[in-house]
Amino acid sequence: MDIPGLFSVKGRVALVTGGSAGIGRMIATGLADAGARVYICARGAEKVAKAAAEIGGDVIGIAGDVSTLEGIGKLVAEITAREPALHILVNNAGTLSDAPIDDFSEDQWDSVLDLNLKSPFFLIQKLLPLLRAGGTAERPSSVINIGSVGALKIGPREVYSYQASKGAIHWLTKSLAKKLAPENITVNAIAPGFFESDMTVITDDAMRKMVEGAVPRGRTGTPEDVAGAAIYLSSRAGAYVTGSVIAVEGGLSI
Repeated sequence: MDIPGLFSVKGRVALVTGGSAGIGRMIATGLADAGARVYICARGAEKVAKAAAEIGGDVIGIAGDVSTLEGIGKLVAEITAREPALHILVNNAGTLSDAPIDDFSEDQWDSVLDLNLKSPFFLIQKLLPLLRAGGTAERPSSVINIGSVGALKIGPREVYSYQASKGAIHWLTKSLAKKLAPENITVNAIAPGFFESDMTVITDDAMRKMVEGAVPRGRTGTPEDVAGAAIYLSSRAGAYVTGSVIAVEGGLSI
């Protein structure tokens, strides 16, 4: 048994949406450091180019808007023009709306569901030719959807559309996993807990104490925590895992 090779992603081609910041950047950095060629996309051309340069390694930044089918089509065309196959797709791009139930608007519902739920489905659909080309029985292509601990445990914030979208992503993951497993494509989800990012900001010591006190592990997540889970799922070590939702949250959902 080749133990070192079990967790290798060297030479694999990956796409990480929303890869210029937050959890997406953590995963993109981990994959690149492990030897994968990583495409990251985000809406802002300057932002994504800067992130690709800062991450280093074989990282290519592409400006793209995956919140619309038109934007998805353009991104897929760009990747297809550059690569004959895609081995790893990380559907990370997402958004959140927080408002009292009496004031929660239709736009706050639709914009979150469109980006968090509809976009991952159609990205997978449009990238199927490349994912099929990248997968074999021993080394399947890997789709990793980013869910949330918010779909495993209800927190204090009024983020109704976010929680609904992430709960749906967990179940969409299982549905797609069953369909695509015979085609040498695994589909799993990572459900992160509290990782400090643009979407989850700790504003003061009191908030940090409250957050860390709610986590059995006693701390927030680190880049290594979520990158490690993604590397496992997209390596030979994770080739027999599909349809799973892996909670990376320090026990917060217990």
